[in-house]
Amino acid sequence: MTLRRRGEKATISIQEHMAIDVCPGPIRPIKQISDYFPRFPRGLPAAAPRAAAPPAAPAAGRRSPADGARDDEEDVDQLFGAYGAGPGPGPARPPAKPPEEEPDADGYDSDDCTALGTLDFSLLYDQENNALHCTIGRAKGLKPMDHNGLADPYAKLHLLPGASKANKLRTKTLRNTLNPTWNETLTYYGITDEDMIRKTLRISVCDEDKFRHNEFIGETRVPLKKLKPNHTKAFSICLEKQLPVDKTEDKSLEERGRILISLKYSSQKQGLLVGIVRCAHLAAMDANGYSDPYVKTYLKPDVDKKSKHKTAVKKKTLNPEFNEEFCYEIKHGDLAKKTLEVTVWDYDIGKSNDFIGGVVLGINAKGERLKHWFDCLKNKDKRIERWHTLTNELPGAVLSD
Repeated sequence: MTLRRRGEKATISIQEHMAIDVCPGPIRPIKQISDYFPRFPRGLPAAAPRAAAPPAAPAAGRRSPADGARDDEEDVDQLFGAYGAGPGPGPARPPAKPPEEEPDADGYDSDDCTALGTLDFSLLYDQENNALHCTIGRAKGLKPMDHNGLADPYAKLHLLPGASKANKLRTKTLRNTLNPTWNETLTYYGITDEDMIRKTLRISVCDEDKFRHNEFIGETRVPLKKLKPNHTKAFSICLEKQLPVDKTEDKSLEERGRILISLKYSSQKQGLLVGIVRCAHLAAMDANGYSDPYVKTYLKPDVDKKSKHKTAVKKKTLNPEFNEEFCYEIKHGDLAKKTLEVTVWDYDIGKSNDFIGGVVLGINAKGERLKHWFDCLKNKDKRIERWHTLTNELPGAVLSD
Protein backbone atom coordinates (compact mmCIF):
# COMPACT_ATOMS: atom_id res chain seq x y z
CA MET A 1 0.00 0.00 0.00
CA THR A 2 1.32 3.42 -0.96
CA LEU A 3 1.30 6.14 1.71
CA ARG A 4 0.69 9.78 0.77
CA ARG A 5 1.00 13.00 2.68
CA ARG A 6 -1.93 15.02 3.86
CA GLY A 7 -3.16 17.35 1.14
CA GLU A 8 -1.34 15.46 -1.58
CA LYS A 9 -3.51 14.36 -4.52
CA ALA A 10 -3.73 10.67 -5.17
CA THR A 11 -1.95 9.54 -8.29
CA ILE A 12 -3.45 6.85 -10.48
CA SER A 13 -1.29 4.66 -12.61
CA ILE A 14 -2.03 4.16 -16.29
CA GLN A 15 -3.11 0.60 -15.58
CA GLU A 16 -5.62 1.77 -12.99
CA HIS A 17 -6.82 4.51 -15.35
CA MET A 18 -7.42 2.05 -18.19
CA ALA A 19 -9.35 -0.14 -15.77
CA ILE A 20 -11.63 2.79 -14.92
CA ASP A 21 -12.16 4.37 -18.35
CA VAL A 22 -11.50 2.17 -21.34
CA CYS A 23 -12.91 4.63 -23.90
CA PRO A 24 -10.34 5.48 -26.58
CA GLY A 25 -9.22 9.02 -27.20
CA PRO A 26 -8.76 12.01 -24.90
CA ILE A 27 -11.45 12.99 -22.38
CA ARG A 28 -13.01 16.29 -23.50
CA PRO A 29 -14.98 18.63 -21.22
CA ILE A 30 -18.76 18.56 -21.71
CA LYS A 31 -20.17 21.83 -23.04
CA GLN A 32 -22.78 23.63 -20.96
CA ILE A 33 -26.14 24.52 -22.49
CA SER A 34 -25.29 28.19 -21.91
CA ASP A 35 -22.45 27.83 -24.39
CA TYR A 36 -25.04 27.37 -27.13
CA PHE A 37 -27.59 29.92 -25.80
CA PRO A 38 -25.63 32.70 -24.08
CA ARG A 39 -27.68 34.89 -21.74
CA PHE A 40 -26.77 38.31 -20.46
CA PRO A 41 -28.01 40.15 -17.37
CA ARG A 42 -30.92 42.60 -17.81
CA GLY A 43 -29.98 46.19 -18.39
CA LEU A 44 -26.81 45.49 -20.42
CA PRO A 45 -26.33 47.74 -23.46
CA ALA A 46 -26.78 46.16 -26.88
CA ALA A 47 -23.14 46.70 -27.83
CA ALA A 48 -20.91 45.88 -24.90
CA PRO A 49 -17.26 47.04 -25.10
CA ARG A 50 -14.98 44.08 -24.63
CA ALA A 51 -11.73 44.22 -22.76
CA ALA A 52 -8.51 44.05 -24.66
CA ALA A 53 -7.93 40.55 -25.95
CA PRO A 54 -4.78 38.73 -24.82
CA PRO A 55 -2.00 38.29 -27.36
CA ALA A 56 -2.75 35.62 -29.93
CA ALA A 57 -1.16 32.23 -29.43
CA PRO A 58 1.28 31.03 -32.08
CA ALA A 59 -0.40 29.25 -34.95
CA ALA A 60 1.89 26.30 -34.72
CA GLY A 61 0.85 23.48 -32.42
CA ARG A 62 -2.55 22.19 -31.37
CA ARG A 63 -4.55 23.60 -28.44
CA SER A 64 -5.88 21.19 -25.92
CA PRO A 65 -9.63 21.20 -25.02
CA ALA A 66 -8.75 22.33 -21.49
CA ASP A 67 -7.14 25.47 -22.93
CA GLY A 68 -10.30 26.25 -24.95
CA ALA A 69 -12.52 25.93 -21.89
CA ARG A 70 -10.18 28.17 -19.89
CA ASP A 71 -10.31 30.85 -22.59
CA ASP A 72 -14.13 30.76 -22.59
CA GLU A 73 -14.20 31.29 -18.83
CA GLU A 74 -11.79 34.21 -19.15
CA ASP A 75 -13.95 35.82 -21.86
CA VAL A 76 -17.03 35.64 -19.67
CA ASP A 77 -15.09 37.06 -16.71
CA GLN A 78 -13.82 39.92 -18.86
CA LEU A 79 -17.34 40.63 -20.17
CA PHE A 80 -18.84 40.91 -16.69
CA GLY A 81 -15.75 42.68 -15.42
CA ALA A 82 -16.22 45.41 -18.03
CA TYR A 83 -19.48 46.37 -16.27
CA GLY A 84 -18.52 45.43 -12.74
CA ALA A 85 -15.33 47.49 -12.31
CA GLY A 86 -14.55 51.07 -13.19
CA PRO A 87 -11.61 52.12 -15.34
CA GLY A 88 -9.76 53.66 -12.44
CA PRO A 89 -7.98 52.00 -9.53
CA GLY A 90 -10.98 52.64 -7.25
CA PRO A 91 -13.08 49.89 -5.69
CA ALA A 92 -15.20 47.74 -7.96
CA ARG A 93 -18.71 49.03 -8.61
CA PRO A 94 -21.42 46.57 -7.49
CA PRO A 95 -23.44 45.10 -10.36
CA ALA A 96 -26.70 46.87 -11.19
CA LYS A 97 -29.77 45.37 -9.51
CA PRO A 98 -32.02 43.76 -12.13
CA PRO A 99 -35.55 45.17 -12.29
CA GLU A 100 -38.29 43.28 -10.50
CA GLU A 101 -40.14 40.80 -12.66
CA GLU A 102 -43.74 41.51 -13.63
CA PRO A 103 -46.33 39.20 -12.14
CA ASP A 104 -47.02 36.14 -14.24
CA ALA A 105 -50.57 36.24 -15.55
CA ASP A 106 -50.59 32.49 -16.09
CA GLY A 107 -49.83 31.89 -12.45
CA TYR A 108 -52.96 33.74 -11.25
CA ASP A 109 -51.00 35.22 -8.39
CA SER A 110 -51.76 38.75 -9.57
CA ASP A 111 -54.98 40.67 -9.11
CA ASP A 112 -58.31 39.49 -10.52
CA CYS A 113 -58.02 41.82 -13.51
CA THR A 114 -54.93 39.99 -14.73
CA ALA A 115 -56.08 36.53 -13.69
CA LEU A 116 -59.69 36.52 -14.90
CA GLY A 117 -59.60 38.90 -17.88
CA THR A 118 -61.42 42.03 -19.05
CA LEU A 119 -64.79 42.55 -20.75
CA ASP A 120 -65.82 45.25 -23.23
CA PHE A 121 -69.54 46.01 -23.58
CA SER A 122 -72.00 48.88 -23.97
CA LEU A 123 -75.49 49.63 -22.59
CA LEU A 124 -78.36 51.70 -23.99
CA TYR A 125 -81.68 52.39 -22.25
CA ASP A 126 -84.41 53.11 -24.82
CA GLN A 127 -86.84 54.98 -22.62
CA GLU A 128 -89.58 55.35 -25.23
CA ASN A 129 -89.76 51.61 -25.95
CA ASN A 130 -88.89 50.47 -22.41
CA ALA A 131 -85.96 48.42 -23.67
CA LEU A 132 -82.42 47.89 -22.36
CA HIS A 133 -79.97 47.01 -25.16
CA CYS A 134 -76.81 45.23 -23.99
CA THR A 135 -74.08 44.87 -26.61
CA ILE A 136 -71.44 42.34 -25.55
CA GLY A 137 -68.28 43.16 -27.51
CA ARG A 138 -65.30 41.05 -26.55
CA ALA A 139 -63.26 39.68 -23.67
CA LYS A 140 -59.48 39.64 -23.38
CA GLY A 141 -57.07 37.50 -21.39
CA LEU A 142 -59.63 35.11 -19.90
CA LYS A 143 -58.51 32.52 -17.40
CA PRO A 144 -57.83 29.13 -19.08
CA MET A 145 -60.38 26.55 -17.96
CA ASP A 146 -59.72 23.49 -20.17
CA HIS A 147 -56.85 21.01 -20.34
CA ASN A 148 -55.60 22.54 -23.58
CA GLY A 149 -54.98 25.88 -21.85
CA LEU A 150 -58.00 27.53 -23.51
CA ALA A 151 -61.73 27.93 -22.81
CA ASP A 152 -65.14 27.81 -24.53
CA PRO A 153 -66.54 31.12 -23.23
CA TYR A 154 -70.00 32.65 -23.36
CA ALA A 155 -71.54 35.62 -21.54
CA LYS A 156 -74.85 35.56 -19.68
CA LEU A 157 -76.90 38.41 -18.23
CA HIS A 158 -79.19 38.68 -15.19
CA LEU A 159 -81.12 41.53 -13.63
CA LEU A 160 -80.75 41.87 -9.86
CA PRO A 161 -82.58 41.62 -7.55
CA GLY A 162 -84.85 38.84 -8.73
CA ALA A 163 -82.38 36.88 -10.86
CA SER A 164 -84.00 33.82 -12.40
CA LYS A 165 -84.18 31.87 -15.64
CA ALA A 166 -86.90 34.28 -16.74
CA ASN A 167 -84.54 37.25 -17.02
CA LYS A 168 -81.43 35.38 -18.18
CA LEU A 169 -79.98 36.22 -21.58
CA ARG A 170 -76.82 34.72 -23.06
CA THR A 171 -74.51 34.97 -26.04
CA LYS A 172 -73.37 32.17 -28.29
CA THR A 173 -70.41 30.03 -27.21
CA LEU A 174 -67.03 30.54 -28.91
CA ARG A 175 -64.71 27.53 -28.91
CA ASN A 176 -61.04 27.31 -27.89
CA THR A 177 -60.21 30.94 -27.21
CA LEU A 178 -59.19 33.22 -24.36
CA ASN A 179 -59.97 36.36 -26.38
CA PRO A 180 -63.53 35.90 -27.68
CA THR A 181 -65.29 38.49 -29.84
CA TRP A 182 -69.09 38.17 -29.69
CA ASN A 183 -70.46 41.53 -30.90
CA GLU A 184 -73.98 40.44 -29.90
CA THR A 185 -76.80 42.72 -28.74
CA LEU A 186 -79.14 41.23 -26.12
CA THR A 187 -82.29 43.16 -25.25
CA TYR A 188 -84.45 43.29 -22.13
CA TYR A 189 -88.00 44.41 -22.90
CA GLY A 190 -90.36 45.97 -20.39
CA ILE A 191 -87.70 47.91 -18.48
CA THR A 192 -89.32 50.78 -16.60
CA ASP A 193 -87.86 53.93 -15.04
CA GLU A 194 -88.38 52.28 -11.66
CA ASP A 195 -86.24 49.34 -12.80
CA MET A 196 -83.51 51.73 -13.89
CA ILE A 197 -83.35 53.12 -10.37
CA ARG A 198 -83.34 49.91 -8.35
CA LYS A 199 -81.99 47.23 -10.71
CA THR A 200 -78.41 46.07 -11.30
CA LEU A 201 -77.19 44.25 -14.41
CA ARG A 202 -74.91 41.29 -13.75
CA ILE A 203 -72.78 40.05 -16.65
CA SER A 204 -71.02 36.72 -16.10
CA VAL A 205 -68.50 35.00 -18.35
CA CYS A 206 -68.53 31.19 -18.15
CA ASP A 207 -66.82 28.23 -19.78
CA GLU A 208 -69.15 25.75 -21.46
CA ASP A 209 -68.51 22.04 -20.90
CA LYS A 210 -70.39 19.36 -22.81
CA PHE A 211 -70.00 16.60 -20.24
CA ARG A 212 -69.82 18.59 -16.99
CA HIS A 213 -71.37 21.63 -15.39
CA ASN A 214 -70.39 24.92 -16.99
CA GLU A 215 -67.63 26.67 -15.07
CA PHE A 216 -67.70 30.26 -13.84
CA ILE A 217 -64.82 32.50 -14.98
CA GLY A 218 -65.67 36.01 -13.77
CA GLU A 219 -68.40 38.62 -13.54
CA THR A 220 -69.10 42.33 -13.34
CA ARG A 221 -72.12 44.31 -12.12
CA VAL A 222 -73.45 47.66 -13.33
CA PRO A 223 -76.16 49.59 -11.43
CA LEU A 224 -78.62 50.75 -14.09
CA LYS A 225 -78.97 54.14 -12.40
CA LYS A 226 -75.56 54.98 -13.91
CA LEU A 227 -77.14 55.07 -17.38
CA LYS A 228 -78.72 58.12 -18.97
CA PRO A 229 -81.87 57.49 -21.04
CA ASN A 230 -81.22 57.21 -24.80
CA HIS A 231 -77.44 57.50 -24.38
CA THR A 232 -75.06 54.61 -25.12
CA LYS A 233 -72.40 54.09 -22.46
CA ALA A 234 -69.33 51.94 -23.16
CA PHE A 235 -67.53 49.90 -20.49
CA SER A 236 -64.19 48.10 -20.32
CA ILE A 237 -64.13 46.38 -16.95
CA CYS A 238 -61.97 43.77 -15.22
CA LEU A 239 -63.85 40.61 -14.35
CA GLU A 240 -64.16 39.79 -10.65
CA LYS A 241 -64.66 36.66 -8.63
CA GLN A 242 -68.23 35.56 -7.98
CA LEU A 243 -69.89 37.97 -5.59
CA PRO A 244 -72.32 36.75 -2.92
CA VAL A 245 -76.05 37.10 -3.55
CA ASP A 246 -78.09 39.07 -1.04
CA LYS A 247 -79.72 36.41 1.14
CA THR A 248 -82.22 38.92 2.53
CA GLU A 249 -83.95 39.16 -0.86
CA ASP A 250 -87.61 38.13 -0.63
CA LYS A 251 -87.92 34.84 -2.47
CA SER A 252 -91.66 35.37 -2.89
CA LEU A 253 -90.89 38.23 -5.26
CA GLU A 254 -88.85 36.18 -7.71
CA GLU A 255 -89.34 37.61 -11.18
CA ARG A 256 -91.09 35.38 -13.71
CA GLY A 257 -91.18 37.73 -16.69
CA ARG A 258 -92.79 40.99 -17.88
CA ILE A 259 -96.24 41.85 -19.19
CA LEU A 260 -97.44 44.88 -21.15
CA ILE A 261 -100.94 45.96 -20.07
CA SER A 262 -103.10 48.80 -21.36
CA LEU A 263 -105.89 50.44 -19.33
CA LYS A 264 -108.62 52.78 -20.52
CA TYR A 265 -111.92 53.86 -19.00
CA SER A 266 -114.37 54.33 -21.86
CA SER A 267 -117.11 56.91 -21.25
CA GLN A 268 -118.94 55.61 -24.30
CA LYS A 269 -119.03 51.99 -23.15
CA GLN A 270 -119.24 52.90 -19.45
CA GLY A 271 -116.59 50.36 -18.66
CA LEU A 272 -112.92 49.57 -18.10
CA LEU A 273 -111.02 48.30 -21.15
CA VAL A 274 -108.13 46.00 -20.21
CA GLY A 275 -105.68 45.22 -23.00
CA ILE A 276 -103.22 42.31 -22.79
CA VAL A 277 -100.61 43.32 -25.35
CA ARG A 278 -97.63 41.01 -24.91
CA CYS A 279 -95.29 39.27 -22.47
CA ALA A 280 -91.50 39.11 -22.45
CA HIS A 281 -88.89 36.83 -20.86
CA LEU A 282 -91.41 34.45 -19.30
CA ALA A 283 -90.18 31.62 -17.11
CA ALA A 284 -89.80 28.31 -18.97
CA MET A 285 -92.15 25.71 -17.51
CA ASP A 286 -91.81 22.85 -20.00
CA ALA A 287 -88.98 20.38 -20.52
CA ASN A 288 -88.23 21.82 -23.98
CA GLY A 289 -87.20 25.14 -22.42
CA TYR A 290 -90.39 26.97 -23.43
CA SER A 291 -93.95 27.52 -22.21
CA ASP A 292 -97.42 27.54 -23.75
CA PRO A 293 -98.65 30.76 -22.10
CA TYR A 294 -102.06 32.37 -21.80
CA VAL A 295 -103.33 35.22 -19.58
CA LYS A 296 -106.32 35.47 -17.24
CA THR A 297 -107.78 38.67 -15.76
CA TYR A 298 -110.12 39.24 -12.80
CA LEU A 299 -111.67 42.43 -11.45
CA LYS A 300 -112.02 41.89 -7.69
CA PRO A 301 -113.92 41.73 -5.46
CA ASP A 302 -115.98 39.53 -7.78
CA VAL A 303 -119.10 38.45 -5.91
CA ASP A 304 -120.83 36.91 -8.93
CA LYS A 305 -117.60 35.37 -10.27
CA LYS A 306 -118.28 36.70 -13.74
CA SER A 307 -115.20 38.88 -14.21
CA LYS A 308 -112.88 36.16 -15.51
CA HIS A 309 -111.44 36.68 -19.00
CA LYS A 310 -108.88 34.53 -20.75
CA THR A 311 -106.64 35.04 -23.80
CA ALA A 312 -105.78 32.44 -26.43
CA VAL A 313 -102.88 30.04 -25.80
CA LYS A 314 -99.60 30.81 -27.58
CA LYS A 315 -97.57 27.67 -28.25
CA LYS A 316 -93.90 27.19 -27.45
CA THR A 317 -92.79 30.73 -26.71
CA LEU A 318 -91.45 32.85 -23.86
CA ASN A 319 -92.28 36.14 -25.62
CA PRO A 320 -95.94 35.84 -26.72
CA GLU A 321 -97.96 38.59 -28.38
CA PHE A 322 -101.69 38.54 -27.55
CA ASN A 323 -103.13 41.96 -28.50
CA GLU A 324 -106.47 41.10 -26.89
CA GLU A 325 -108.81 43.49 -25.06
CA PHE A 326 -111.54 42.82 -22.48
CA CYS A 327 -114.31 45.13 -21.24
CA TYR A 328 -115.61 45.32 -17.66
CA GLU A 329 -118.87 47.26 -17.38
CA ILE A 330 -118.51 49.36 -14.24
CA LYS A 331 -119.13 52.91 -13.10
CA HIS A 332 -116.10 55.14 -12.99
CA GLY A 333 -116.64 55.95 -9.32
CA ASP A 334 -116.56 52.25 -8.36
CA LEU A 335 -113.09 51.61 -9.83
CA ALA A 336 -111.40 53.06 -6.75
CA LYS A 337 -112.75 50.09 -4.77
CA LYS A 338 -111.65 47.47 -7.29
CA THR A 339 -108.46 45.53 -7.89
CA LEU A 340 -107.34 44.13 -11.26
CA GLU A 341 -105.58 40.78 -10.99
CA VAL A 342 -103.62 39.57 -14.03
CA THR A 343 -102.04 36.09 -14.05
CA VAL A 344 -100.03 34.19 -16.68
CA TRP A 345 -100.28 30.40 -17.00
CA ASP A 346 -98.60 27.59 -18.91
CA TYR A 347 -101.11 25.35 -20.68
CA ASP A 348 -100.60 21.58 -20.25
CA ILE A 349 -102.57 18.72 -21.75
CA GLY A 350 -103.67 15.99 -19.36
CA LYS A 351 -102.54 17.73 -16.16
CA SER A 352 -102.97 20.92 -14.21
CA ASN A 353 -101.78 24.10 -15.84
CA ASP A 354 -98.68 25.71 -14.31
CA PHE A 355 -98.73 29.17 -12.79
CA ILE A 356 -95.99 31.35 -14.29
CA GLY A 357 -96.50 34.72 -12.60
CA GLY A 358 -98.89 37.56 -11.94
CA VAL A 359 -99.40 41.21 -11.04
CA VAL A 360 -102.07 43.15 -9.16
CA LEU A 361 -103.13 46.70 -10.07
CA GLY A 362 -105.29 48.80 -7.77
CA ILE A 363 -105.53 51.42 -5.08
CA ASN A 364 -103.62 49.18 -2.64
CA ALA A 365 -100.75 48.46 -5.03
CA LYS A 366 -97.35 50.19 -4.96
CA GLY A 367 -94.92 51.78 -7.37
CA GLU A 368 -95.67 51.48 -11.09
CA ARG A 369 -98.74 49.32 -10.42
CA LEU A 370 -100.38 52.04 -8.31
CA LYS A 371 -99.32 54.81 -10.72
CA HIS A 372 -100.79 52.96 -13.72
CA TRP A 373 -104.13 52.51 -11.95
CA PHE A 374 -104.21 56.12 -10.76
CA ASP A 375 -103.40 57.48 -14.25
CA CYS A 376 -106.26 55.40 -15.69
CA LEU A 377 -108.75 56.82 -13.20
CA LYS A 378 -107.51 60.35 -13.74
CA ASN A 379 -107.51 60.29 -17.54
CA LYS A 380 -110.83 59.10 -18.97
CA ASP A 381 -110.92 57.86 -22.57
CA LYS A 382 -107.13 57.73 -22.72
CA ARG A 383 -105.33 54.46 -23.36
CA ILE A 384 -102.32 54.05 -21.06
CA GLU A 385 -99.77 51.25 -21.58
CA ARG A 386 -97.27 50.13 -18.93
CA TRP A 387 -94.89 47.23 -18.46
CA HIS A 388 -95.17 45.32 -15.19
CA THR A 389 -93.04 42.65 -13.54
CA LEU A 390 -94.59 39.24 -12.97
CA THR A 391 -93.86 37.61 -9.61
CA ASN A 392 -94.29 34.02 -8.54
CA GLU A 393 -96.73 34.88 -5.72
CA LEU A 394 -99.63 37.31 -5.34
CA PRO A 395 -100.49 38.34 -1.77
CA GLY A 396 -104.04 37.25 -0.92
CA ALA A 397 -104.66 35.58 -4.27
CA VAL A 398 -105.89 32.02 -4.73
CA LEU A 399 -103.72 30.62 -7.51
CA SER A 400 -105.78 27.86 -9.08
CA ASP A 401 -106.79 27.56 -12.69
